Amino acid sequence: MAWVMSIIIVAGFSLNLAVGRSSFDTPAAYHIHAVIFMGWIALYLAQHMTIARGAVALHRRLGRLAYGWVAAMVLSGSVIMIVVTRRTGGPFFFDVNEFLISNLAMLLCFGGLALWALRRQRYTGWHRRLMLCAMAVLTGPGLGRLLPMPLMIPNAWLITTLCTFLFPVIGMIADKRMTGAVHPAYQYGLWIYVLTFGLSMLLAYSPAGYAFTEWVVAGTPGAERPMQAFLPTGLEL
Repeated sequence: MAWVMSIIIVAGFSLNLAVGRSSFDTPAAYHIHAVIFMGWIALYLAQHMTIARGAVALHRRLGRLAYGWVAAMVLSGSVIMIVVTRRTGGPFFFDVNEFLISNLAMLLCFGGLALWALRRQRYTGWHRRLMLCAMAVLTGPGLGRLLPMPLMIPNAWLITTLCTFLFPVIGMIADKRMTGAVHPAYQYGLWIYVLTFGLSMLLAYSPAGYAFTEWVVAGTPGAERPMQAFLPTGLEL
C-alpha cells in the first residue's frame, strides 16, 4: 500500500510535467513545497523498507526526523495553497472556496493523523495503520492529476476525495480477511478523515467560507476567475 500510494502521487505530478500542464518556471514557494512533500514520500518508503528488513534502530531514528517533517509539510502546504489560490484561483475544475478551505483542512487532518501515528510507535498495529490513513490524504493531488477532472465538474473535488478513502478501506478489508476483525486504528483514522472533509465542505460553502476565500484572493489574479468550477474557452463540450 505504501508503494501504491507513493507511485500514484509521483505519477500524477510526472504526468502533469510530461504533457506540459506544469513546469519548473514557478515561484520559489512551489519548489520548496515540492522538495518537502517528495522528501516525505522518500521518508515514508524508507520507513517501510527499514522495518521490513529489521533495521529497527534506523527506523526509530528516521521516526524522530518525521516529527519535524510533518510540521514542515503542514506549513509549506498551507503556504502553497494560499499562493496558488491568489495566483490562479486554483484548478478550473474546482470551486475556489472548496479548493482553498478543504485543502487546508485536509493538511491539518494529515498532520494530526501522522503525529498520532508517531506517538503510537510502540503499538505497531496503530502506528502503521494511522500512518496509512494519513498518507491516503496526500494521494488526492496525485489522483487529481490522473483522473479526467474536467469531465467531473461540478463534483471533481468530491469524487477525488472519495477515491482517497479507498486506501484505508482496502486496509480494512485486508484486516478482516487476515484476522477476522478490522483494527480500530482504521476506524478512527478513516472516520476522522471523513468528518474533517465533511466539516471542511460545510465551512467552504458557508457565508464565512465564501468571505474568507474572497478575502484571500482580493486584489490578486485569483479573484478574476469565477468562484465556481468552469470550463475554459476551448474546452467546452
